[in-house]
Amino acid sequence: MNPEGFLGAGDGAPIRAGLVGVGEFGRSFLSQARLVPGLEARVACDRDVERAAAAFGAIGVDAADIAICESAKAALAAMDAGRAVVVPAADLMLELPIDIVLEATGQPEEAARIAEAAIGHGKHVVMVTKEAESVAGPLLADKARRAGVVYTPVDGDQPSLLIGLVAWARLLGLEIVAAGKASEYDFVHDPAAGTLSAQGRTVDAAELAGLWHGEPARLAGTVAERAGLLSDFAHRTVPDLCEMTIVCNATGLKPDVPALHAPIARTLELPDLFGPSGEGGLLEATGVVDIFNCFRRPDELSFAGGVFAVVGTPDGETGGLFGQKGIPVSAYRTRVLIHNPVHLLGAEAPMSILSACRAGRSTAGSDIRPRIDLTAVAERDIRAGTPFAIGHRHAIGGAAPAMTPARPLGDGDPLPYYLLAGASARVDIAAGAPITAAMVDIPADSTLARLRREQDALFFS
Repeated sequence: MNPEGFLGAGDGAPIRAGLVGVGEFGRSFLSQARLVPGLEARVACDRDVERAAAAFGAIGVDAADIAICESAKAALAAMDAGRAVVVPAADLMLELPIDIVLEATGQPEEAARIAEAAIGHGKHVVMVTKEAESVAGPLLADKARRAGVVYTPVDGDQPSLLIGLVAWARLLGLEIVAAGKASEYDFVHDPAAGTLSAQGRTVDAAELAGLWHGEPARLAGTVAERAGLLSDFAHRTVPDLCEMTIVCNATGLKPDVPALHAPIARTLELPDLFGPSGEGGLLEATGVVDIFNCFRRPDELSFAGGVFAVVGTPDGETGGLFGQKGIPVSAYRTRVLIHNPVHLLGAEAPMSILSACRAGRSTAGSDIRPRIDLTAVAERDIRAGTPFAIGHRHAIGGAAPAMTPARPLGDGDPLPYYLLAGASARVDIAAGAPITAAMVDIPADSTLARLRREQDALFFS
């Protein structure tokens, strides 16, 4: 498919985009947006206005053409003069004549507030902050639809890219056996040195040489042995499960197990590994999401952060043909791997902007509903009064993630993971216990909690 025909600039007015949150993702968006015909991204919002101004400067905007503005009037005058505009508050930015907001703060409470306000101002929203999306994304999508605007996840991040890959496969009639992403960190085995490098560390791992090849009939056992040898490394992160939750809510796919299998596997093993347990694979069901940690040599292509789908082949002969073309297929030629091994962060975000503004469509599709929740399990004993906060790698201290069937908030039900952020323990919580709504105190003024209650009323009443 050639998207230029229906997403290209044509003769229409340029799309005016505003960015909230000028971090790594946002800066890469600003850089690429300059090169997209018919797209203007000259308004950025960040509490650190100097950081935002520096981002414009780093992509080639002259200092004289960057205006830090404290009022809508000043910002509008700077826009009219063709200058890049930096503002300190999203509420101020929403008063400006922009068509779409790219929300990239990474703060779930703030992201929820900004997205709801942008929709109320009649602006499309591209949600980069997946933490907010995992809690109340279906409601925000519904609010946008009723307001006549589009709420969409962002191409350049894995959920939107994987949803697109799944939709492409389904349109062709291909059965989705499993779909997912690679973790952010490859597991790189150097057989000559007898080492394994991952997550910024290198360890002796000569034993891995005997686990490089796995026979299809016992592949699940082989990856279990790899996992045992490398148990000191993280095999999954909270963002991994958060992203797969978003995919489930857009596609109807489900996790095979609550914490995902997350094997350490070679790319060519995926068609066998994500197959039935009776054939040496991991799965007890089909139509599932999962992740894998790419196990490779130093001279092999990285898959870190890429997306994939293992799909059924039409028949064995066609599966054999795919294999002859160098495409990874299962031993019985019944499954084949399709994949996109990269995600380009903000450089791909314009595709979601163009989809919203020119096609009136979300890159998540049109059937977004709460199917799976990302919930929390106590990793250790937690004392009453303990505050919860987002820390390194978007994880909340003391809380492990799990993917569970979506349900409305109730005192005895598992609490959505990112509703913990800013909350505190009401009671002592034992290690291993699911963290429920009755166990925590959520700030009364939480926008994210209010939106979640609205979502529950909309979809579960």
